[in-house]
Amino acid sequence: MSEKPSGDGPWWWARRRSAVLDVGLAAVSGLECAAGAYGLVRDRLGWGLPVTAVCVALGALAGASLLVRRRWPVVPVVVALVFVPGFFGVVLLVVSLYTLAATWEWPLRRARVVVLSAVAMVETFGTVLFAMTAPAEAPADPLPPTWVFVVIAAFVAVGMAVAPMVTGLYVGARRRLVESLKDRAQGLETELTLLAEQARERAWRARAEERTRIAREMHDVVAHRVSLMVVHAAAVERIVPKDPAKARQSAQLIGETGRQALDELREILGVLRMTEPQEQVEAPVGGLAELPELVEQSRVAGMAVALTVSGERREYVAEAEQTAYRVVQEGLTNAHKYAGGARVSVLLAYVPNGVRVSVVNACPDGAAQVALPSGGNGLVGMRERVVALGGAFHAGPEDGGGFRVEAVLPSRLRRPAGPPA
Repeated sequence: MSEKPSGDGPWWWARRRSAVLDVGLAAVSGLECAAGAYGLVRDRLGWGLPVTAVCVALGALAGASLLVRRRWPVVPVVVALVFVPGFFGVVLLVVSLYTLAATWEWPLRRARVVVLSAVAMVETFGTVLFAMTAPAEAPADPLPPTWVFVVIAAFVAVGMAVAPMVTGLYVGARRRLVESLKDRAQGLETELTLLAEQARERAWRARAEERTRIAREMHDVVAHRVSLMVVHAAAVERIVPKDPAKARQSAQLIGETGRQALDELREILGVLRMTEPQEQVEAPVGGLAELPELVEQSRVAGMAVALTVSGERREYVAEAEQTAYRVVQEGLTNAHKYAGGARVSVLLAYVPNGVRVSVVNACPDGAAQVALPSGGNGLVGMRERVVALGGAFHAGPEDGGGFRVEAVLPSRLRRPAGPPA
């Protein structure tokens, strides 16, 4: 048997009321067994007083065995089987059989329960039948047929052995059902707790991804525009004494670039201010068709940049075109920062397996560099964008000097052709 369950009862009882019940049953059974032992020894066998007192004490102890019925349920059953042939111990037998069937695990130990119950039923049947069919000295009335005694003995045996066993089995099954329902409820509660934790984790991850996306958009919008503004401002500072007209043109370009940066920032901040859940909105970004304009902006800022387009023009989904545009934008921004005065080549190639964009700058020629701050996150963000779309991204130095930024987006991102006009 298992150890005592948690509760406020003494010893092996879970509750105090269980201990009180067992003490009461043991007292009733002890009195019955003691009275039965007295009647058997004194009236039928005619033994002396000392032997009678010992038998009465043993009978009381036998009835008291119900005190351990919850801890060792087989003990009172065995004791009852010993005393039943003496025509006493009925309470002990009924209660012990009920406890045995109700508390022992079913069906792991069903063989023992069935065997002990069968022995109790056979023993009770034989005892009752023997008592009724024993020859009397002078019967006053004729005895009924033998089958009547057999039926009566069978009913008594079933009532004393089968009925408590069946009742115990029902109660035990009900208890196990309740325990299984409690365990299932606890399991469901634990599962709900885990699901709530997973939901919180997913929400936190979604917020982190959204913050990363917003930070990436802010970097893409600000870095390129502000880099152009800084380059133009440095050029204005150098040419104001020599060519005021060109300096004025550069100042106008600075203002125009700043207004474009403000417009794009305004769009992003407008998305952040939305209070109702809507579809994710990207800041307005040019696609592959706007690459010539992007290259021209860097050329006006003094960069020697050339754009090469090869292959048949194909349209891609908006996210793919925006990503390609951002890759070229980031490559030009890096060239402004680290390769001032170097020649830059921009390639847009429509290849069979998708579209490829690359920005390659040669080694700087030693001209004075414009100090531009860098957070080191631009290329990381570009890689994340391209890989998320299933493409390939590369950024690193060239063998002959210089630096290359390149991305290839798969052909599955092409925009499906519309219906014919």
